[in-house]
Amino acid sequence: MKRGAAARSVLDMLTNSLDAAVAQRAALPPDTEATEGSAALVSDMAVAQSEAASPPAPAGEAVISIRALRKRYGDREAVRGIDFEVRRGEIFAFLGPNGAGKTTTVEILEGFRRPSAGQVEVLGADPWRAPSAWRERIGIVLQESEAEPGLTVRECLELYAGYYRAPRAVDETLALVALGDQEQERASALSGGQRRRLDVALALIGDPELIFLDEPTTGFDPSARRAAWEVIAGLRALGKTVFLTTHYMEEAERLADRIAVIAAGEIVAQGTPQTLGDRQLTRTRITFAPPRGMRVADLPAALADHGDLDVGGRIVLSSSRVADDLHALSGWALKRSLDLEDLEVRRPTLEDVYLNLTAGNPSPTTDDPHPTTDDPHPTTT
Repeated sequence: MKRGAAARSVLDMLTNSLDAAVAQRAALPPDTEATEGSAALVSDMAVAQSEAASPPAPAGEAVISIRALRKRYGDREAVRGIDFEVRRGEIFAFLGPNGAGKTTTVEILEGFRRPSAGQVEVLGADPWRAPSAWRERIGIVLQESEAEPGLTVRECLELYAGYYRAPRAVDETLALVALGDQEQERASALSGGQRRRLDVALALIGDPELIFLDEPTTGFDPSARRAAWEVIAGLRALGKTVFLTTHYMEEAERLADRIAVIAAGEIVAQGTPQTLGDRQLTRTRITFAPPRGMRVADLPAALADHGDLDVGGRIVLSSSRVADDLHALSGWALKRSLDLEDLEVRRPTLEDVYLNLTAGNPSPTTDDPHPTTDDPHPTTT
């Protein structure tokens, strides 16, 4: 998901009221609505009312609950009656191809879009009508953001801390994202990985219960990506709930407790990284390069009946009993003094499962091909 790179400076937004920010967002074309909606979020926090926020949900209780959610843009239905829950303290990955309804769903959860039908609860409130205090309980890390001009890392955190009634200590937040050594550096001079850690720090400074991470490692090199994973995994240890969107299957498998996959506006699978799409029941591939002249039929009958040749001439066994098949194959080869060159045992990856689940689903260039028909956002108190 990409919300636009031209984010407004927080310093400029300090003079805007929540009503003005929301009204301005409602008047924008759809390709800039989400960016300005994010600006409204920050402005909302800057003028937060003095009402008390609801207490945190008990561990394991749903902090996000969606029932029969639908969203239409004109005659096109981008989200088609989806259901899922996210429990407190887990990292929940929301996956889907471009145009599947992912962006629309997340923007509804963040309170930037109104659903056409269905029930949505986030931290016990309807996001579209949630009060200012509710917004202090969530943190958002966009796919792209701009550094505050001229400010150091510490100054950025101090600025954002001023928007909250009970912010997390700046020094503690710097330590959580390993930016203590860079606290006096200009935010605009940070490397890509360091800038992303600052984004997470800015989301954490208000000590939110729920954090939305939008493709947090897009464009990172492998080293920076793994460093970011350590920071994200550390959020679980803090008791935070994380809603993660990503196109990296390795990232979802490494971080997520549970995963939901959306395709063509519908949830096509939910589960853990190990069980998504019945992955645990999928057959394992045992492959090897056969000696010259060898055929699949030369294998023991118990192996030959589920063997085949791939396009590269390798023998492929589709196995549901991996230990038994390997034992039979190795015993057969030893008796004949044969080498099983390039022997490989490969269980289907999460990427294999994902591609199978989303195969054949249309992927338009955007969730929102029509101008928004949302009513003006209600004034929150």
